[in-house]
Amino acid sequence: MPLIDLSLRDLLTAFSSNDPTPGGGSAAALASAVGASLLMMVAALPKSRSNAEEEKTALQGATATLTGLRQQLTEAIDADTAAYDQVVAAYKQPKTTPQEQEARKAAIQRALRSATDVPLDVMRLSVQALEQAAVVAANGHKAAASDAGVAAALLMAGATGARMNVETNLEGMSDAAYSDAVRAEIKALSASAERAEPLSGRLRSSEHR
Repeated sequence: MPLIDLSLRDLLTAFSSNDPTPGGGSAAALASAVGASLLMMVAALPKSRSNAEEEKTALQGATATLTGLRQQLTEAIDADTAAYDQVVAAYKQPKTTPQEQEARKAAIQRALRSATDVPLDVMRLSVQALEQAAVVAANGHKAAASDAGVAAALLMAGATGARMNVETNLEGMSDAAYSDAVRAEIKALSASAERAEPLSGRLRSSEHR
C-alpha cells in the first residue's frame, strides 16, 4: 500500500521499522507537504491581516500555488521510497562475470540518478513553498502567525533533509557533469531558502514588538 494511504499511526510505524525505506527522503517530502498544508489553512481563514481585498487576493494566489506544490510533495513521499528501493535492487544484482559487473554498475548509476532527482525536486518544491510562506505571513490573520511559523520551519526542514539525500547520492555518481550541475543547483536553492525563510520569520516576529 502506498505510504500516503496509510493511517498516521501506520505511517509512523513504517518510518520506525528497520527497513531502509521509507527513510529520510520520504520524511523530508512529508515535512514539506505538511508545511504547505499549514500555509493553505492560514490562507483560507475567513479573516486576513486587515481584511483588505488585496490581502485576500494575495492569499488566494498563494493557495493556488501551494495546492499544486503540496500535490507534488505528497507524490514525492512514495516516489522517494520507490527510487531508493531501485538503488537497493541494483546493488543486489549479480557481479560474477565482467558482463554482470558492467550491467550492475550501469543499473546502480541509473538508480542513483533517480534517487537524486526525487529529493532534488523536493528541495525545489520546498523553496517555492517557502516563498509563498512570506506571502501568507504578510497577509494572513495575525492570530495564525504561529501556524505560518511552524509551516516555514517544516519547509526548511524538508528542504534541508532533501539536500542531505541529494548530497549522499551524488557521492556514488560517476557522471561528473551531472553531479556538478546538481551541486550548483542545490547551493542556489539553499541560498533562496535562506532568503525566503528569514523574511517570513521577520514578518512573524514583528507581531510581538
